Amino acid sequence: MEKEDVLVPLDVPKDKRDKYIENYHKITLNSGRLMLFAGDQKIEHLNSDFYGNGIHPDDSDPEHLFRIACKGKIGVFATQLGLIARYGMNYRDIQYLVKINSKTNLVKADQKDPISKQQIDMDQLIEFESNCGLKILGVGYTIYLGSEFEAEMLREATQIIFEAHKYGLIVVLWIYPRGKTVKDERAPHLIAGAAGVAACLGADFVKVNYPKQKEKESKEIFKEAIKAAGRTKVICAGGSSTDVKTFLKTLHDQIESGAAGNATGRNIHQKGLNDAIKMCNAIYAITIDNLSVEKALTLWE
Repeated sequence: MEKEDVLVPLDVPKDKRDKYIENYHKITLNSGRLMLFAGDQKIEHLNSDFYGNGIHPDDSDPEHLFRIACKGKIGVFATQLGLIARYGMNYRDIQYLVKINSKTNLVKADQKDPISKQQIDMDQLIEFESNCGLKILGVGYTIYLGSEFEAEMLREATQIIFEAHKYGLIVVLWIYPRGKTVKDERAPHLIAGAAGVAACLGADFVKVNYPKQKEKESKEIFKEAIKAAGRTKVICAGGSSTDVKTFLKTLHDQIESGAAGNATGRNIHQKGLNDAIKMCNAIYAITIDNLSVEKALTLWE
């Protein structure tokens, strides 16, 4: 991918265009695709994703995330600013994406519609970036469409995108339809709608759940979301841990359908360090190197 291949949004100031292009190349490893290692679940899911049956003991230590991101092949490591501030001094080679908002899963959607508010202002983040000496390439923000609070999250996301682009940063939106009025969070038409919202807000990438519909192939119905997103690139959430071959096959299907990468957390970090690194490399092989499932599996095995 050459410099001229990067589509620079018009909300990126002229004096920040080169930085935006540089960050885009770095975060996608010059491929145009995003291999995002998701490490934001310590707030989202509390300790359920990091301790218990089927989870390697390595995962109980927050530093496990940084060890993986340092040694495995990834494009960017997404997590909260607090963790980056606590561990980043020992992991300066990692490329970071700061997750701007997060909430726990203690209050369920059938109890109260979800809302996740911005936790740090962009000017604070830029001040941190200028002082810490780390490679901060972008920001992430979650929106729950269908929530009675969606208007607040939509406005915050719009402001964050505008401010991030002003400094040449890349923006990834997590968009999940969720709330009392949402009957099927995986409905393909609804997932496509979420992807379209990301385009309207001006996001560079949007992370959505892979759609499901009875008696339909997900890789076919997913194409509606790719089209709806237009020039905003779509990536899929990795979801809960599953067997490696099934995960890699699903990822390959997503890429074939037009996905521009993936966002994977539990399927990587719930493994011990050596296996987590091998998993990163297998995912990288499909996402960035465009290899087959069979060739990716050789990196795992």
